[in-house]
Amino acid sequence: MAFPQPRPQAPQLPRFLLRTIDCQQGAVRAVRFNADGNYLLSCGSDKSLKLWSVSRGTLLKTYSGHGYEVLDADSSYDNSQICSCSSDKTVILWDVGTGQVTRKLRGHAGKVSCVQFNEEATVILSGSIDGTVRCWDTRSKRFEPIQVLDEARDSISSLKVAQHELLTGSVDGRVRRYDLRMGQLHVDFISSPITCVCFSQDGQCTLSSSLDSTVRLLDKSTGEMLGEYKGHAMKGYKLDCCLSSKDTHVLSCSEDGHVYCWDLVEGSLSLKLPVGKAVVQSLSFHPTETCLLTAMEGRVQVWGAEPSDSEEDGTAT
Repeated sequence: MAFPQPRPQAPQLPRFLLRTIDCQQGAVRAVRFNADGNYLLSCGSDKSLKLWSVSRGTLLKTYSGHGYEVLDADSSYDNSQICSCSSDKTVILWDVGTGQVTRKLRGHAGKVSCVQFNEEATVILSGSIDGTVRCWDTRSKRFEPIQVLDEARDSISSLKVAQHELLTGSVDGRVRRYDLRMGQLHVDFISSPITCVCFSQDGQCTLSSSLDSTVRLLDKSTGEMLGEYKGHAMKGYKLDCCLSSKDTHVLSCSEDGHVYCWDLVEGSLSLKLPVGKAVVQSLSFHPTETCLLTAMEGRVQVWGAEPSDSEEDGTAT
């Protein structure tokens, strides 16, 4: 006699607060998991970038070298390097272990709002209020970018790299997808300024949030709108959106102090996570597990699917 198959479990959501980290670096402008999800990066308005242990909430390293607030950061696939960008118009490549500046890249004409490595960490891509994306070779000693993409008519607010594709969001209301291998550009027009873009994990869709308080899921190849997600407030701040690690849910920051989490297929609100009383500035979903980072004012919160059972958890500094 065959046993019945176990019923498929509903995807778990990060509804439990595991710990709060007081980052002590002014307002946290962005929070990011590293490539394997064991560490997090916090970008501070006090010009510092900090590396933390996610599981313990302990500070591992502080990176000082920017001249103004740090707006975004990314960790290389092997955790040996970090890139960061700032209102000081520069991009910095850091050595993780020593905390030293490896390269300081100048060329943008205004504050640099987003930055990411390609998958091999051979190229850094940075987007700026000057409307350009600049591509920097991390191994070269040259200080000029190897490529400048200047198709946007307004600030670049967000960018993501996946294999040979680059996705950018701009205040001009357009989501642009560059096929860097084929030299092709695909443009989707959304009538409101874009605050954040990302690829789905399966690479078939793009997600974008905009200042009309709407998150949109588009078919990457056709541009067809597959889903619209509303209910949150995003009218004046550049806030993050993302997909859960298994593409089951769409998440967005909100100006009302919550993270909104919708079922991707149904479009229904699955979870409204009460983070605090201020604007949820940034979020980051763990690459493989049900774990979420949020940033509000000077603190980072770590959320999980199961309540924490250790007594020493709580607020870490």
